[in-house]
Amino acid sequence: MTYICLKFILLEDQVPIEKPDPFAALRFREFRSYLGMRFFFTFAYQMQAVIIGFHIYYLTKDPLALGLIGLCEVIPAISIALYGGYIADKSEKRALLVKVISGVLLCSLVMLLVTSKQMQPYLPKGYTLPILYCMIFGIGIARGFFSPATFSLMARIVPKKLYPNSSTWNSSSWQMASILGPAAGGLIYGFYGITVTFIVIISFILIAIICIFFLKTYPSTYVPKESLLKSLTAGVRFVFRSKMMLGAMSLDLFSVFFGGAVALLPVFANDILKVGPEGLGFMRAAVSTGAVLSMLVMTRFSPMNKPWRNLLIAVTGFGISIIGFGLSKNFYLTLGFLFMEGAFDSISVIVRSTIMQLLTPDEMRGRVSAVNSMFIGSSNEIGAFESGLTAKLMRTVPAVVFGGSMTILIAGITYLKTKGLMKLSLEEINEQKV
Repeated sequence: MTYICLKFILLEDQVPIEKPDPFAALRFREFRSYLGMRFFFTFAYQMQAVIIGFHIYYLTKDPLALGLIGLCEVIPAISIALYGGYIADKSEKRALLVKVISGVLLCSLVMLLVTSKQMQPYLPKGYTLPILYCMIFGIGIARGFFSPATFSLMARIVPKKLYPNSSTWNSSSWQMASILGPAAGGLIYGFYGITVTFIVIISFILIAIICIFFLKTYPSTYVPKESLLKSLTAGVRFVFRSKMMLGAMSLDLFSVFFGGAVALLPVFANDILKVGPEGLGFMRAAVSTGAVLSMLVMTRFSPMNKPWRNLLIAVTGFGISIIGFGLSKNFYLTLGFLFMEGAFDSISVIVRSTIMQLLTPDEMRGRVSAVNSMFIGSSNEIGAFESGLTAKLMRTVPAVVFGGSMTILIAGITYLKTKGLMKLSLEEINEQKV
């Protein structure tokens, strides 16, 4: 928001300074349609994540099985990410999004069938779990295309000067869906069962597809002039030449990797706090509640005055919150620590996404977003696997405390190696392209 504020300052001293408009990006109809698509799709995705995690743990009673959920999704997402970014750069964005979300819809329909009680007599014994993992794998493939397509599309919808504002609203929409989705998933699953929950999920995915048709078509401006291999790796080369972009991605990669305690929430809900699927929904929602409230505050008070300093503070706070969550034995105290975790994480999301939008050329947005999804998006699933594995080896609470401690350590090491970036403002980052 600091960047937007400065744009309203006129050179003449006698002219009053206009206040920034916190709703600037929302005044674009297409951006509202874009947010609707992101909201409904994320709502469905988060509902599905909650009930699949709880259902698989219910079937297996094994925390490692929860880690395997992340692994099944991250393997295809990483494998196809660069190609997904290449396709996003050279394809028409609206049609690509329709295909991607339709693929997720198909996977959800299959999961609805294999988890319903009516279908159980017709399924061979022991096939439910492998089919669920296969559908999660399919959703991972869709993710490899979804993130680059949405990232490059948003840059077409709003002017460049509104990128910080649009990033804040985009992240807030995602977090709001992440509040309602887990809570709704846990409550509907607890009171009405998994079949009704999947019907709600599928309904919201269909609404997301409808929202896409309110967007304009945006033909690609990128015409590949080099070989496919060079085109695929161009995003990687660009990211590694930008010190701040690489630093932000790396910091989030390792902090999320070691801080993937959210994957173990079913264990805390079922075995430690004994609050069931309803409590699990509220625990997942607490993280996102902290995030969305923090983001709404950031529409007025931007963290971009000293983005790198604020990023390091946020990651440190994120690690402290994880340790508190792991040690807590009280449900309401646990919700408080999860709330703090979401609030600190949201600052990191805003800083990183704004830097990416400002520093990335239009013709490379898909591929740079693909690199980001390999660093950040996939680190959530790898972190989930790491948390499941360490919980298996160290027990659940020590595993969470270990992850939070490693996150704080990484933030400290990063501070010592990047002191030169601490004083840079958003304008200086944009001008210097660091």
